Amino acid sequence: MSIKLILGKRIADAMQRAGAGQDANPAVARSKQAKFGDYQANGVLGAAKKLGCKPRELAERVVAELDLDDIAEKIEVAGPGFINIFLRTDFIDRELSLAGNALQPAEADSRQQTVVIDYSAPNLAKEMHVGHLRSTIIGDVLARLLEFQGYTVIRQNHMGDWGTQFGMLIAELETVPGAENMALNDLEAFYQQAKRHFDDDPAFADKARDYVVRLQSGEQHCLTLWQRFIDISISHSNHIYQQLGVTLTNEHVMPESAYNDALPGIVNRLVDAGLAVDDAGAKVIFLEELADKNGKPAAFIIQKSGGGYLYATTDIAALDHRVNTLGASRLMYFIDARQSLHMKELFLVGRKSGIVGDDVSLEHHAFGTMMGKDGKPFKTRAGGTVKLADFIAESLDRATRLLQERNSDIDSKEQQDIARKIGIGAIKYADLSKTRTNDYVFDWDSMLSFEGNTAPYLQYAYTRIRSIFRKAGLQRGERTAFAIREAEERELALLLLQFNNVLDQVAQEAYPHVLCTFLYELASAFMSFYEACPILRSDVDEADKNSRLALCDLSADTLRCGLNILGIETMEQM
Repeated sequence: MSIKLILGKRIADAMQRAGAGQDANPAVARSKQAKFGDYQANGVLGAAKKLGCKPRELAERVVAELDLDDIAEKIEVAGPGFINIFLRTDFIDRELSLAGNALQPAEADSRQQTVVIDYSAPNLAKEMHVGHLRSTIIGDVLARLLEFQGYTVIRQNHMGDWGTQFGMLIAELETVPGAENMALNDLEAFYQQAKRHFDDDPAFADKARDYVVRLQSGEQHCLTLWQRFIDISISHSNHIYQQLGVTLTNEHVMPESAYNDALPGIVNRLVDAGLAVDDAGAKVIFLEELADKNGKPAAFIIQKSGGGYLYATTDIAALDHRVNTLGASRLMYFIDARQSLHMKELFLVGRKSGIVGDDVSLEHHAFGTMMGKDGKPFKTRAGGTVKLADFIAESLDRATRLLQERNSDIDSKEQQDIARKIGIGAIKYADLSKTRTNDYVFDWDSMLSFEGNTAPYLQYAYTRIRSIFRKAGLQRGERTAFAIREAEERELALLLLQFNNVLDQVAQEAYPHVLCTFLYELASAFMSFYEACPILRSDVDEADKNSRLALCDLSADTLRCGLNILGIETMEQM
């Protein structure tokens, strides 16, 4: 159990005994300054306000009821009623000896909830572009993290593989010699070629529209051509996932077309439930709960007047499948903020129809946009969409040149591998370290810097720690007993002991930047410790040396574990 949870439980019990009520929240947090202790409980102020008593008097009653002899060397009431807690050094030493357990993945537990995570979801009509990056890597962090914590995680890549544009594309495959090879080599160029053909040739446009009808009716020849195109598209996406080190594979692909057979039943179910009604020939669900400022209800269309289905219909079918077939009790959607209204409508329809029960958590984790230095969405110099493949290639090229400038002693093969880890890590961390809901300005120079809150800085911090063992000719083994003495050792130790709390917070709130911030603070605290506390110097006491080596080892393992959850690789040297 984490220190914060231990303190929280004991202080909450003491608050109840002191008359603060059973729902009193101790509000335990790390102290911002050492003079206020290691942890601080601030919940007495709110409890006193409810009770109508003086907060300092209540705080003193709580402290009188509080038993922390095995944890704290001093407890004091400060200011209007803050409770400052100074931890025992031997308690910190004991907790450090157990901290390595937190770095091991938990075994999957059937009692834990099943979580379905919807992320990436590219449109198979085109190559992936930078707009797909945030959904892909943020969703992947949560999938990695929840699996690490022992949850059953089901990844769902809701690829767009159905719709009118596919009639145009499969017609191009059939009618243009060499089109399949072109699609394999450059999917974007193939799409643009097919679009020009569609716009310029009325006969081809008619054929493409006919293919849409034939495709939706299930004609085998058309389905075969469509499947060929889908296979080409998915191969492009898989290559991107492999380059980024994302854990999505073919088994996680659950495209829109997978729900096609279920759509008539979904519409009938919603009509029978009295939710969907006829409106000018279409089937519409009017949602009073989401009415605009004039009182006009939101209209959620699930079937067009001509009988066709929409993305909304497919999304309801996916919701039904995830809850009632996959057995998920938590659904996490990583879709950009522009879809916020649609997701509210979808979740509301799911609840009102009974497809989703109150015991299921429906979560839309929206995110902002990657912006260029001009404050506009990130584009090529010509103003076009930046393909993710080109974006990755440029990062790898820049990382290679940067590494060559820093270190020419590494052989070319190893240098290539290190440059790959730096380039991919920099892309991911530049995004993940920003608050998910905010737009952010992308900058090549800052993301590849070895200074500041960047992936290269953290990767270098890891290699620097590992180099301590190489220089000393030491092998990593079982950690010896910790003996924390200096202030810098204590600060590093207390940070290391927060790792579980940070993971729990990210798992609950889905903000990966919280983990990024922690890792940066940890690396910075290690550098302060390393400068202030000699390790291998001949005059260092043997017990101090071994304890400090153990701190180094635990710091390196914690950095590596945290970066691995972020999907960022480490290296032994760089």
